[in-house]
Amino acid sequence: MSDYYDAFEISPVPAPGPDATPPEIYRGIYGMPMFVSVPTPDLAASVDFWTRGLGFVDLFTIPGRLTHLRRWAFQDALLVPADTPAAPPAVSISFSCVLSQIDEIAQACTALVPGCTTGPRRTPWNTVDLEVVTPENARVIMTAARPLEPGSAEARDLQAAGITLPKG
Repeated sequence: MSDYYDAFEISPVPAPGPDATPPEIYRGIYGMPMFVSVPTPDLAASVDFWTRGLGFVDLFTIPGRLTHLRRWAFQDALLVPADTPAAPPAVSISFSCVLSQIDEIAQACTALVPGCTTGPRRTPWNTVDLEVVTPENARVIMTAARPLEPGSAEARDLQAAGITLPKG
């Protein structure tokens, strides 16, 4: 991509910054452009972890069949029953958050399942990421954008990749 398109007006993710605040939970019904289905042998325990640890809400439940969880708009996860826990995660799912939520999520998840988090860590693509392995063995990355500092290594890397950075 050689052009920069400011598309924050269509995203629930706020622009990065020290004063960024998370949007409210979106409870409307829409055609989901993307979602993840997470098989779990203990639906109730998984719902508890995802809501109290990761900050999702139970949008609706079909008892014994499905729980539809949501954080922000377009951050949907469907918990579905499974007979056995999943094998170690081969892929991960990432959910945006804001910087002020990273430590809060880490503490909440660790209180529920000690040792389930790794990080947070700064990434070369200008985020702070927290890895969480959920009780059903899903690898969830909570990722928060950092403000891009002009002249930083991250800004230089993005420019070297052909990405035009916003002015100002």
